[in-house]
Amino acid sequence: MINLKLALHALLLFIFAFKFPVTAQETIKVPVTDFNPESLTGEEVESPRWSVLKLPNRDATKYTLVESDDRLAIKAESMNSASGLVYKVDIDPEEFPIIEWSWKVKEVLKDGNYATKKGDDYPARIYITFDYDKSNLKLGDRIKYSFIKTFTSYPIPLRAINYIWANKAEKETIAPNAYTDWVYMVAVRTGNGDSGDWVTEVRNIYEDYKKAFGEAPPRISGVAIMSDSDNTKGASEAYYGDIEFRKNMD
Repeated sequence: MINLKLALHALLLFIFAFKFPVTAQETIKVPVTDFNPESLTGEEVESPRWSVLKLPNRDATKYTLVESDDRLAIKAESMNSASGLVYKVDIDPEEFPIIEWSWKVKEVLKDGNYATKKGDDYPARIYITFDYDKSNLKLGDRIKYSFIKTFTSYPIPLRAINYIWANKAEKETIAPNAYTDWVYMVAVRTGNGDSGDWVTEVRNIYEDYKKAFGEAPPRISGVAIMSDSDNTKGASEAYYGDIEFRKNMD
């Protein structure tokens, strides 16, 4: 049976296959907080532009719109659960290489470990998928792709970057996911040193992709936020602010 975390990567790619093009502009905002204000009553969030992604046989992480430190944010509460919120885009990472977002976590998962399947959980992560053409795969990867396809009807993730708030990884670690080297993890923040505080991150996703995969990235097909604790059987609490792509660091 194909692993559920690998199935999650496939589901994300499937959802991102139907994307929203962007028009000429200096910045592209991915409005994490663009949800029905009634969500402030504590109900789970709803938005016509975001989709909730759930895994079979897994409890879903609870996402709600809240006010945190005088700002609107999405609160993610995970208790032995895994699910995400996904937003489809069509962005040229060469034109818009800079991604910026803000987030906050209560604490990291003590048993989290990016290098192991049992530890592949994070209180917060930003998931970026790319529109990679499978015809560009090397022979070995094509064989691997065909083998995995025999176990699932979902599209298989070919290229993705996860920006993670990790536990045991050194900051700036860029390493393949424990389940597949078609997904790379980037430890943007690690440990509890900044837990409880809002932190703003700025990354050059074009360069991060090149470091991970050794080539220039194809177009960005989607963005997701995800908090999960199903592998570690733990619990986490995190907050996400809006996400922005822009043309330069200014």
